[in-house]
Amino acid sequence: MDKQIILEGIDPLEFFGVNNSKIELITSFYPKLKITARGHSLNIQGEESELKLFEKKFAIILDHYVQFNILTPEIIREIMDSGFSSLEENGLADTDIIVFGNNGKPVRARTPNQRILFEESVKNDLLFAIGPAGTGKTYTAIALAVKALKNKEIKKIILSRPAVEAGENLGFLPGDLKDKIAPYLQPLYDALQDMIPAKKLEEFMKDGTIQIAPLAFMRGRTLSNAFVILDEAQNTTVNQLKMFLTRMGMNAKYIITGDVTQIDLPPKTQSGLVHALKILNKIKSISVIEFDKRDIVRHRLVREIVEAYEKEKKSE
Repeated sequence: MDKQIILEGIDPLEFFGVNNSKIELITSFYPKLKITARGHSLNIQGEESELKLFEKKFAIILDHYVQFNILTPEIIREIMDSGFSSLEENGLADTDIIVFGNNGKPVRARTPNQRILFEESVKNDLLFAIGPAGTGKTYTAIALAVKALKNKEIKKIILSRPAVEAGENLGFLPGDLKDKIAPYLQPLYDALQDMIPAKKLEEFMKDGTIQIAPLAFMRGRTLSNAFVILDEAQNTTVNQLKMFLTRMGMNAKYIITGDVTQIDLPPKTQSGLVHALKILNKIKSISVIEFDKRDIVRHRLVREIVEAYEKEKKSE
């Protein structure tokens, strides 16, 4: 009996190993089968009963790689012997782990409010994560989105930012549209690159599974079966944020992040985030998580810098 398994969105070199070393290790557990790796496919020949046993174990190995982004010879042996790895056993017991990033590195909810955001995302479909820079609001939100995608809870991730920051206007920046928006969206790319292997991320970007775009690109769309994150929402106008919120479709989850002390809008322009927090705070199924300086996970000086600015603001 012949069987072909197609491996989509996986780097063959990383999964099969140098000179097919990992697939040869797997093959050693099934001496009655002839297993050949070519490109993104695996060709298996042998008796039907043996082939079915192989398929079951190989599916576990593949699922492990997709979930944890790592596959070592030790992990292969553990799965072959017991059906699961020590990484899986330990990871599932750690309730602070949101998702496993590249090389199996766990992405955790590291602070009290990050944990609240993690917990509230299970209960509600619209969440506001508000607080100063460095508190991990966006990073945690993106980790939750990647987790939902891996678990097949949604079909796509959409990340957006208003293209207004630090007094700059896109029209005055050099280059074409792609060049202009790239600096504003880079922090979102950086977080994704920590959590999804480069080749897989590239494929997700190409096929639209992951979309990163300025807020203006959301107009006219209905965002269904998606995990949607709007970052730096303090720099939206009232109409922009209303437009964004009303794009919400079926089976969608929204997380809106921002810092109401860092508004870069023109004078006398009301922040859409400040306005939304005032009028939406009594609606059930909407969560507002307020991060503070205790959640800052950057260099220790960042917390002291934030405190200094807060003191100055209070004294004015």
